[in-house]
Amino acid sequence: MSQRIIDILNSPQDLKQLSIEELEIVACEIREEIVTVTSETGGHVASSLGAVEIIVALHSLLDSPTDKIVFDVGHQAYAHKILTGRLPQFNTLRTYGGVSGFTKPEESPHDMHPSGHASDSLSVALGLAKARDLRGSDEKVIAVIGDAALAGGMAFEALNHIGHEQTKMIIILNDNEMSISRNVGALMKHFGYMRASDQYRQTRDSLQEILSNQGRMGQSLVSFGRNVRDSMKQLVIPRTMIFEQLGILCTAPIDGHNIAALQETLTNVMNTDGPVLVHVVTKKGAGFEHAENSPEVFHGVGPYDIETGKVLKKKPKAPTYTQVFSDALMAEAAKNEDIVALTAAMKDGTGLSDFAETYPERFVDVGITEGHAVGMAAGLAIGGKKPVVAVYSTFMQRAVDQLIIDNALPDLSVVFCLDRAGFVGDDGPTHHGVFDLAYSRMIPNMKILTPSNEAELVHALHTALALSGPVVIRYPRGEAEGATLPKEPKVLEIGKSSVVRKGSDVALLAFGRMLAPTLGAAELLSKKGIEARVVDMRWAKPLDKAAIKAAASTKLVVTIEEGVIEGGVGQAVLEELSRLQRAVPTLTLGIPDRFIGQGSMAVLLEEVGLDAKGISAAVKKRLG
Repeated sequence: MSQRIIDILNSPQDLKQLSIEELEIVACEIREEIVTVTSETGGHVASSLGAVEIIVALHSLLDSPTDKIVFDVGHQAYAHKILTGRLPQFNTLRTYGGVSGFTKPEESPHDMHPSGHASDSLSVALGLAKARDLRGSDEKVIAVIGDAALAGGMAFEALNHIGHEQTKMIIILNDNEMSISRNVGALMKHFGYMRASDQYRQTRDSLQEILSNQGRMGQSLVSFGRNVRDSMKQLVIPRTMIFEQLGILCTAPIDGHNIAALQETLTNVMNTDGPVLVHVVTKKGAGFEHAENSPEVFHGVGPYDIETGKVLKKKPKAPTYTQVFSDALMAEAAKNEDIVALTAAMKDGTGLSDFAETYPERFVDVGITEGHAVGMAAGLAIGGKKPVVAVYSTFMQRAVDQLIIDNALPDLSVVFCLDRAGFVGDDGPTHHGVFDLAYSRMIPNMKILTPSNEAELVHALHTALALSGPVVIRYPRGEAEGATLPKEPKVLEIGKSSVVRKGSDVALLAFGRMLAPTLGAAELLSKKGIEARVVDMRWAKPLDKAAIKAAASTKLVVTIEEGVIEGGVGQAVLEELSRLQRAVPTLTLGIPDRFIGQGSMAVLLEEVGLDAKGISAAVKKRLG
């Protein structure tokens, strides 16, 4: 087999020596490498395949890392990783201790910031450009953002400020009409107009010249609006003015898979005195038929067969928590027509596809705008509906203010279903859902359910829909525990736990899916002559005060949660124990005060001591 060009590239600067034809070969080799590796490791395949030529063109013109490339979300940056020295390690993508699936500064100086959540790249890029201006240096700053991410509120705030600052920077809009699910909203229609109007610059300039030569009337038309640029665009293609009205020059749409066209456009705008948005139209999954045909599946996918595109999955022993939630919500919705389901560009990931198909008028996908979703849910509740907001735990962090002010302060009856709570595995620290217990526990009026298995999740959803006031339900990613699902869900008593194992030596208070490893730890302790009481706490708020008081009669009270210890529910238990006015030995187990990397669930739980062996070892050590 002949040597590939990418194998002899020592740095992205080497691309400058290559012809367009050779750069196209590089793009093909990168695409082949991405498909080969992700077929084994899984990953964000479709988005990274769609951005290959953009990244090749950028690195062929720039001097990275002196010139700064800021990726939004970061999962589209696989080609960037390959070209910046990580090709030899690329086969470790998303594995424990391997190459991250997102940009990561500690991994490479070419990675500007730890991107993992959408819509933040423009703010970071503007900050870099401002710092450059203050230093008096001249490096280039480029932000690469997808059309779905551009709909996020933070991106709009940044666009407004970029237009005001008028500093030199380039925004590459990667327009592929996709996010996790298909993009929705008026901004997507706006991009549709722009895609259909790729000759507007030539038309604008020609019309401006003609009108300027037609005397006073023509000149008046040219002057219409704030300036010539705005007026002529409004005359030529109304409704495509949003960027230039903000003071950002916008190019005509170009083919994002044409390296020569990308190079030409980027070269032309790099010396523009002010911000420029380069509108690039790409195809998600480009170059890999299965990803092109099923971009939603290949947005974030596990290992798959390259020939067939079939995802390779082990035969599950139990349904996923997401599927159980989906089925339970469908059953509840059939009985209660006031239920309205909302999500933020993750209809498939949160299990709402069936709901959306069956009850389209009662389903809302707001796009990548979690704060808006939570605010809209408040309005629905005020209007007499029963909103259920299904979002990944890590993304609900973006809507904490709306949780507090819009929902909890007026004590509205909204159910927040936080999928992917706890470790999520291969996506790493930007996606681990380890903060929701801390940020939701602090909010007055909020109730928090932590189901320990799929049966408890069914009961939890039924309970949350029956209660008044805001309720959070958190449940993990992946396969459930194999519990028998109830034929009829029941309403759980508020703040009441369940003792699942008796013992008088130590009390192990488990939250959520930590019940299973806690029971395993209890069996290990029993072999050492230590009998542990195991309590499924069910509620993180309100806590079962009677159960905590009873636990205080043992030699040691241990809390086990798959969330951060700092501000977590374990500390809430300690607060309750402190009110007993007697010394009670305690131990809080959870996620330590550091960010945890990517890896399999089992490996990560072992790393932080939340598997059965780790829990039992910590208990024995504390007992001395």
